[in-house]
Amino acid sequence: MMVKTLPPSSRTSQEDSRGGELSVIEVVAEQSTQTLVIKSAAASRLPRHKPRVTTGSEPESVLYDPVEIQAQYNGRFWQVLRRIFTVLQPTLSFAFGLWWDKQWGIVVKNERRRAVQLRDLLTKLGPAYIKIGQALSTRPDLVPPTYLEELTRLQDQLPAFPNEIAYQFIEEELGAPPAEIYAELSAQPIAAASLGQVYKGKLKTGEEVAIKVQRPDLRERITIDLYILRNLAGWVQRNVKRVRSDLVGILDELGDRIFEEMDYIHEGENAERFFELYGHMKDIYVPKIYWEYTNRRVLTMEWINGIKLTQPEKIAALGINARYLIEVGVQCSLRQLLEHGFFHADPHPGNLLATMDGKLAYLDFGMMSEVKPAQRYGLIEAIVHVVNREFDSLAKDYVKLEFLTPETDLTPIIPAFAKVFANAQGASVADLNIKSITDDLSALMYEYPFRVPPYYALIIRSLVTLEGIAIYIDPDFKVLSEAYPYVAKRLLTDPADELRTSLQELLFKDGKFRWNRLENLLKNARSNQEYDLNLVVNQGVEFLSSDRGSFIRDRLVDEFFNSIDAVSKNALHNFTYVLRERVGITAVNQIPSATVEQQQTLEYIKRIAGILRETKGFDVTKLAPQLAQVIVNPGVQLLGQQIATRVTQKAVTRIIRELLASE
Repeated sequence: MMVKTLPPSSRTSQEDSRGGELSVIEVVAEQSTQTLVIKSAAASRLPRHKPRVTTGSEPESVLYDPVEIQAQYNGRFWQVLRRIFTVLQPTLSFAFGLWWDKQWGIVVKNERRRAVQLRDLLTKLGPAYIKIGQALSTRPDLVPPTYLEELTRLQDQLPAFPNEIAYQFIEEELGAPPAEIYAELSAQPIAAASLGQVYKGKLKTGEEVAIKVQRPDLRERITIDLYILRNLAGWVQRNVKRVRSDLVGILDELGDRIFEEMDYIHEGENAERFFELYGHMKDIYVPKIYWEYTNRRVLTMEWINGIKLTQPEKIAALGINARYLIEVGVQCSLRQLLEHGFFHADPHPGNLLATMDGKLAYLDFGMMSEVKPAQRYGLIEAIVHVVNREFDSLAKDYVKLEFLTPETDLTPIIPAFAKVFANAQGASVADLNIKSITDDLSALMYEYPFRVPPYYALIIRSLVTLEGIAIYIDPDFKVLSEAYPYVAKRLLTDPADELRTSLQELLFKDGKFRWNRLENLLKNARSNQEYDLNLVVNQGVEFLSSDRGSFIRDRLVDEFFNSIDAVSKNALHNFTYVLRERVGITAVNQIPSATVEQQQTLEYIKRIAGILRETKGFDVTKLAPQLAQVIVNPGVQLLGQQIATRVTQKAVTRIIRELLASE
């Protein structure tokens, strides 16, 4: 087997990554010239081959079963006790060290040493605790820079296990020694993380690949920690009355995801599904899985050359805007959480790379999760109500999202929500960051009878982790502000009944049309790259002409009639003014102009017309053919008849009322 060795003394800033949570630095000579080629994912996908059946000693199926784990460790008292002491002893020792530094005023002096101790502590405690450290490594707003630097090493710089074991796993899983499968294989792993380590290799057909090999005894090490933490969560849930959340359910959700992450066949399937759903998005890149060389404990995937998003200087040196890539990541996350529901639950810096041609590459598809349709629509509604400060509706959203039971009295909770979001001090709620909101909501949930559903923990982990990376690149980055254009686009274009109801609630209050909300919605929606004005018009017409749109249709007729009335009043006012003041016909009474409210409506309509003219897809040359198509639409003709009927009814009613009033 050819072994590709890399000189240890020639490190450069070039960074490559593959293998999920692993992000690595390739060592190449500074004077050498390297050609980086990233193939189009869509063009290079090969038909999937069924993975080989594992021949290893571990069971083929890796599923999280809390009942089975409970039964397994119930009779192992001393083993569990040893593990508890193994965790407690160094943890308490580290906590005592921090206390001692504070007492003697040497916190700053010892900060580097304590940061290294924390990293070593989490490394020794095993995969479950390494995951905690990885989550903390993305929060510059929570963790001091020195600690952040050390915790970042948990993403890809953990101690490796021996090559002999890795080669044995490759042979057991793929049915042949590495030398017979790969044309090249790095002499040592180029990165190591909590669940596995990665080698760089080359297939005999010439493609550069990353080979991820799972750590030995992984299941045993993780199950005992999950057993201990689950029992602790159950005890807290039973005995601490203030805790109403389903802690055991949250831990089981995490256990499901970790066990799925230990099955590389499942990870490969996740990668392909992720590509199908999001690979078409602009500047999103998803690596290819080589199924011929993948099984439960070995994963072979396309190698990608790239740079971590937490290295904006290196990204900028390539002429790539790191902030733009974060915006791309936010838009992709919104589609994951709010559109398709299949989302990446672990987007830490080792799993997000800037490629050399300016794309955002996603890695490590082991920890994925799903949001059900009802929850997705509930989240969209909650975002709308947060941004528009409709806290009574927000409280009802939390009932739909299963944070509150239907019988919960929402009366004291509504002002509590208002107090939480009053931190914006008059600014838009979209200017707040997710971390501050979740912190304030956590205190609120502790005080009132909230219960956190299991699915919520991974959503928040995903969003907060992504926001942590964004803050690292740009401290002023606001995820909610970036998210609202997408939400506005969904409200205007999604035909789902749930969102049509939300749109109705947004635009109407106490029977009155809120033009300012429509203006804000259109202004935000046009900022979204995928916003299609023609689609909005077509779907709007279809909805208004249906039974579902009767409420909005009737109210819009009222607004349409009032607008015509305002225009006619202004015209008559101006005409009578000219007759009296300029011509001198004093016998003519000057007709009053439109009311202040009607004038405001006309101003809104003018501004909205301006927004539509500036929206992508608006073209005057194409307007006539589009109008012709709309006019011949049976639904539009019906809508026109309905509007004409309503306008006639209102006009006749006004005439009769005026006549009766004059008599």
